[in-house]
Formats: sequence, C-alpha cells, structure tokens
Amino acid sequence: MTGTGRPARTRLLLLVLAVVLLAGGATAYTLRAAGHATAGRTSTAAAPGFTLEDPAGRLYFRDTATGRVARRDPAAPDGRVAGGPVCDRFHAAGPTALCLLRRPGVPPRSYALVLDRNLRELRRIALPGIPSRARVSASGQVLSWTMFATGDSYATSAFSTRTSILDLRTGYLVKNMEQIPLTLGGRRYHAPDVNYWGVTFARDDNRFYATVATDGRTHLVEGDLRAWSARAVRENAECPSLSPDGTRVAFKKKVSDDPKAPWRLYVLDLRTMREHPVADDRSIDDQAAWTDDRTLAYGHEGALWTVPADGSGRARPLVSGASSPVVPR
Repeated sequence: MTGTGRPARTRLLLLVLAVVLLAGGATAYTLRAAGHATAGRTSTAAAPGFTLEDPAGRLYFRDTATGRVARRDPAAPDGRVAGGPVCDRFHAAGPTALCLLRRPGVPPRSYALVLDRNLRELRRIALPGIPSRARVSASGQVLSWTMFATGDSYATSAFSTRTSILDLRTGYLVKNMEQIPLTLGGRRYHAPDVNYWGVTFARDDNRFYATVATDGRTHLVEGDLRAWSARAVRENAECPSLSPDGTRVAFKKKVSDDPKAPWRLYVLDLRTMREHPVADDRSIDDQAAWTDDRTLAYGHEGALWTVPADGSGRARPLVSGASSPVVPR
C-alpha cells in the first residue's frame, strides 16, 4: 500500500506543478503579447512636437530606416528629423495628412490614417492589399489612395489595384473608382479589366487626373467628381502628378519593354498637350511630387532625387534612405 501510494502522490504533485508552471508561462506570454501589441499601437504615432507647422517649403518624407515620417533639416544629424508617425506611404496638404500603414499579422492588415496638421489621428479605415500611392488635395478636403490587390509592382502585368477617394466635407468614401463612367476614344467604355491608380487633384477639389489601364494599355484620364465621370486624354501615361498651378502633369511614360527599366519621367503641358522628358534618363517608378511650380522630387533606388520640371539641368540627390516626398502647403 505504501509502496504504491508514494509514487502516485509524487506523480500527482508533479502534474500539479506542471500545470502551475504552464499557466504561469501562458499568463506571462499573454502579458508580454499584450504589452507588445500596446507598444506597437502607440509606437506608430508621431512624437510630441513633431507637426506639419514648420517653415514653408520644408520637405517631408518617409524615413526608410525608421519607417517614420521625417522632415528635412540641414541643422539636424543626418540632415533630418524623424519624429512623425509610422507610414508606408505619406502625403499632406492644407490641414490634412494621409498615412497608409501596413501592420504585420495573419493576415497582414493595412489602414488609411487621416491625420491633422499636428499628425494626430482623426480617422482610421481598414483596407485590403498593399499600400501603393497616397494623395491629398490642396485644400486637404479630398483624399485618395491606391492599394495593390494582387502583385506588388507596376512593372509586371500580374497586378490589380483598388483606388479609393474620401471626401472629408461629406464623409463619403468611394471604395473603388472602377465604377466611375469612363469615356475612351470619344465613346463610353466598358471592360472588366479597367484598373485605376495614382490620383492627383486640382485646386477646385473636383477635377482630378489618374491612370487607367485596360486592354494592355495605360491612359491619362481627366475626371470630374461632381459629374462622376472620367475621360481619357492621353495614352501611355502613369502615376500623374498635377503641378501646383494646375497647368502641367508629371507622369511616368513607358519607353522600353525591359521589365527592369521600362519608364522615364515626363511632363505634359495641359494647355498645348505637348510633353517632354526631364533630365533624368533612369527608369523612375514613382508618383513624382512638385516641391514648387518648377521642381520635381521622386524616389529612386531607396533615395529621393530632384530635377527641374522644364527638362533643363540635371537630376540631383536630395535625401538618402527616403520615399514619399511632399512639401505641405
């Protein structure tokens, strides 16, 4: 009796101890996970004092090393201050900033964060896909973003995008622009492969330009939000960016079938419909930003570059380890 009872009691004690240890470990893991989740949420916000209220003409961008929005500051170490929110794509104008954020998980999650001039979150919208392009109208009242639904490169044909427009004046969200009536070649056009991306807004918050792809071709389209319509105005134009004075559009044009270097950056005069390349013959895969009415900034191979918009001069390095350039106005 004694010989059989002692091992049984020992096994019971070991079992109880194992349960206690496992429960403690699970509790500790849960607390650690909760702590990490909380830290992850809070760490995406801007640091206190980092706002868009800096001197006019200051360049903001996404700092590659930290993932945070930074501003160019020649007096700071490395020429930048990276205290903004964590974003994958960023743009700002007027009283509003737009941050596209992709968070890890199973499955990964993406969000459009609407921010004020102090970079405080006003609204969060869950999104499917991978962040690609972000734009805010000059007034800060109309926003657009493009997400990759499949694929992650414009250099391949195996991609699909979903482009949305949010009107902050009404709160109305267009989840997918593909429903907008399209005129192509002077006729109303219908096709299942119509794909929009890369919106840029005029100062009136109504007219916009965007890329439409269909039947293996890309087109620059001019759109009217109030009339809810769009018409193609030029073929072979992607990722348009309207100049501050509304007279020109910078865009990337396909000039080669080489999938590693298919594009070159061009500027189109909307009054004459004449185009010219800028003084950078490299393949630029970006939606260029106008830092003023004469100058463009864009990303290439992990850095920001600048070039005159009129085709003169030469491309110059602007900021290393950066993307999503914008000069908030």
